[in-house]
Amino acid sequence: MRAEPVSYGPGGQTTLHAPTVLALQGVTVSLGPAAQVEALRGISLAIHAGERVALVGPNGCGKSTLLRTLHGLLPIAAGERSVPQASRIAMLFQRPHMLRMSVRRNLQLGLWLSGVPWAQTQARARQALDRVQLAHLADRNGRALSGGQQQRVALARAWALQPDVWLLDEPTASLDPHAKRDVEALIADFGDEVPAPGRLPPTLVFASHNLCQVKRLASRVIYLEQGRLLADLPVSAFFNHTFLEAHCPQAHLFVKGETT
Repeated sequence: MRAEPVSYGPGGQTTLHAPTVLALQGVTVSLGPAAQVEALRGISLAIHAGERVALVGPNGCGKSTLLRTLHGLLPIAAGERSVPQASRIAMLFQRPHMLRMSVRRNLQLGLWLSGVPWAQTQARARQALDRVQLAHLADRNGRALSGGQQQRVALARAWALQPDVWLLDEPTASLDPHAKRDVEALIADFGDEVPAPGRLPPTLVFASHNLCQVKRLASRVIYLEQGRLLADLPVSAFFNHTFLEAHCPQAHLFVKGETT
């Protein structure tokens, strides 16, 4: 029998009346040569401005597919995706792609490809590198950086575009402990930034296998299994073992480490 998702509202009381920045309604995504694999099945959710939403679940549950679907990178077989606020969206992958050129040029090219006039890219690249404390590496080849430094450059590249919504796919999974702390601290800082007048507060949606990181960063947790959304809870409820066992035993087993 199909499990019905357990949901107690988005994230917590602070975001209940915030504008919706991304929404899916009954979305199914099929992948493979003949679209024979249903990677997501009937997903309905709304992401609100200012939320920090963690996507968790076993390997292959659909976290990365959901992030790409939220961004609009994958075709939808059924259902609807909407971006009510015409939000600016930035996406970061687990392994950032660096071109064989200087760190500064990597940022400038990313900005230019996103529609920023070339004459403005140098100043914005410099400001972004200052923001992630990598200005001293501006002239170094991007591919010569460590994994943590490359991820910070990717964060700088995204920050320079002033996104409303950050979509982050396992952004610290391949990093050593020190680099993990640096990148996680930057993500938290970006989520806490005060928006400019007329702009929405920043929204984070990130996939993670690190449940301690989820506790530190998230206000809301979405649990996926076999492409289905089984739980959508405030972080305090998701990590309340008695509550979770009663309302979503699959997620409870995952939190206990019995499913990976």
